[in-house]
Amino acid sequence: MTDDEFRVARVSADQLHDLRRRVLRDDDPEIYHPDPRDSDPTSRHYAGFIGSRLVVSASFFPSAPPMNPSLVAFQLRYMATDFDVQGRGYGARVLAFAEEDLRALGVGQLWANGRDTALGFYETAGWLRVEGSEHLSPETMLPHTVIYKRLASDAVAP
Repeated sequence: MTDDEFRVARVSADQLHDLRRRVLRDDDPEIYHPDPRDSDPTSRHYAGFIGSRLVVSASFFPSAPPMNPSLVAFQLRYMATDFDVQGRGYGARVLAFAEEDLRALGVGQLWANGRDTALGFYETAGWLRVEGSEHLSPETMLPHTVIYKRLASDAVAP
């Protein structure tokens, strides 16, 4: 398949569950549980497809950020790219699509607990680290760092 066949769309969360589990939870159904906010009408879910195959997932939930709490903010969770297509720019394309969609809704800031192994990806996409926010995720016991991206021009740095 070619990059021309790649497309991004808003989807329902249930379409993302299998990819989330396989990529983010070591394909272990015993430790993966859908997020209770998945079905909330304010949550936004995005997918990247090559043809009809789902290869990227990203979910955003309204959430007060740990910085700039006065801004309308969404938290990114469950960003995953299938193993065999990582590094091709598909995740960046889904993220850019989601950012534009959320900006159009009036969202001023995005934030996430980014896996340290993915921080380079997020920084390339314009996300910033919150210094001193390094921690182990209680869900995965992997190192994470709080990251954010301002979407509104009047949003100020923490």
